[in-house]
Amino acid sequence: MSEQTSIPADPELDPTASYATDQAVIRRLSGLLRATAGTRTSYAPATGQPIADLPVSSEDDVIAAVRLARKTQESWRRVPLAERAAILLRYHDLVLDHRHELVDLIIRESGKARKQAFEELAHVALTARYYGRKAYELLEPQRKLGIFPVLTRAEQRFVPKGVVGVISPWNYPLTMAISDALPAILAGNTVVHKPDSQTPLTALRGIELLYEAGLPRDAWLAVNGDGPTVGGALIQNVDYICFTGSTKTGRLVAKQCGERLIGCSLELGGKNPMLVLRDADVNRAAEGAIRACFANAGQLCVSMERLYVADQVYDAFVTAFVDRVKKIRLSAGTGWDVDMGSLISKAQLETVTRHVEDARTQGATVLAGGKPRPDIGPLFYEPTVLSGVTPAMECFDNETFGPVVSIYRFSDESEAIQRANEGEYGLNASVWTRDGRRGRAVAAQLMAGTVNVNEGYGATFGSIDTPMGGMRSSGLGRRQGVEGIRRYVEPQAIATQRLIPIAASHGISDEKFADLMTGALRVLKKIGRP
Repeated sequence: MSEQTSIPADPELDPTASYATDQAVIRRLSGLLRATAGTRTSYAPATGQPIADLPVSSEDDVIAAVRLARKTQESWRRVPLAERAAILLRYHDLVLDHRHELVDLIIRESGKARKQAFEELAHVALTARYYGRKAYELLEPQRKLGIFPVLTRAEQRFVPKGVVGVISPWNYPLTMAISDALPAILAGNTVVHKPDSQTPLTALRGIELLYEAGLPRDAWLAVNGDGPTVGGALIQNVDYICFTGSTKTGRLVAKQCGERLIGCSLELGGKNPMLVLRDADVNRAAEGAIRACFANAGQLCVSMERLYVADQVYDAFVTAFVDRVKKIRLSAGTGWDVDMGSLISKAQLETVTRHVEDARTQGATVLAGGKPRPDIGPLFYEPTVLSGVTPAMECFDNETFGPVVSIYRFSDESEAIQRANEGEYGLNASVWTRDGRRGRAVAAQLMAGTVNVNEGYGATFGSIDTPMGGMRSSGLGRRQGVEGIRRYVEPQAIATQRLIPIAASHGISDEKFADLMTGALRVLKKIGRP
């Protein structure tokens, strides 16, 4: 018998779950897809039951969608910024009003626990409100310093890219689909979106609510299908690509975008480290590590897969952490009492199983978990803690993207920082200490795009005013904050010269002009002008 607690799956426990299985709803959402190339059946990962036969898009469907979005963008970009912002603020309320049905769809398509599904909904609402409130600050023209005071008026404007292609993943099917594209829409672009073919209904319901909030229907269009066909056609026709997925696929996306000289933002893989320092609150750190390692069954780009724990607290932390791991409640149910749900696919289950068995065979110790749980559902795997993991093992520096974490002891903080920075990735990190100032000092030495002190991922993930993205092989560009919207615009400089040209004139020779310019530059420096 497994140490983990399992909860029987009973849809009757949650009456709102019927929304996710309502065939009329599914047909309505499927009808939003621009797709004429047959159908493909999607399945609920937690149970293996079919969800829907979904239309599949062809290359011609993608091209037609981009053409329509491009035509729509000509008028959408002229809609006053205040009206575009108002749509996002109305959307904020609609998402909260429809939280039960959205969460049901997320659970149905992804298999995750309800509490993690709600995180997605909250993140979408936070993003919509942030960009709706910050629209003028982020997008209104800005005055800049001209070459000469008074004589030169300089300003910067923000011109929308045009049609933005969004390729979103299955692991967070609502927020990774919607939150990345909201700033693109606000900036005056239109969107052609390819949600992952395993989880399209959640994204489609999110888009449908945007229509209800007032977005023109042709400003955000959706296509469906595999990456090479549909994703490839998208990259070849849009003006910018936003992609979230694996590093391997991200390299291909970047190459294709480079060939067309279009921009892209890529959030890719991670092998994220968590450091528990010698003065950490052991129980708080252990509780935080549960969320950081096993939210969405570890299928989270910013989840922790490496724990580095100081000698002084190692034994106490391991005891507290493993004890909590063994109490994690697994279930295919939809209630709030579920702690961890299913993996998404057979491929993910195979990767997790392979990593654990490889480590076990080569001498690693399984402190908790370590087994699939077909008694709960076809794709369940126990939350697993390993010790004694060495560089020879596959899970040492390869992303598992599942409920598996390796734990290591350290005696010197500089050594722990060095080990945390090893490898090709640099997406997220976590530091635990009773001293916030010390934690921030350690955080500043970690090569990761986001670092959370006394949290796993939620502090940066939920702070929409801060940028989020990866260093090194973990990606390009950033979502959230000013960086999250400026990626979708072309900065344009407009300068107006008054009274005199920036050249020799009025009978002054070029040599004399050079002398005058030299003197002017010295004066400007002396008075402190940048």
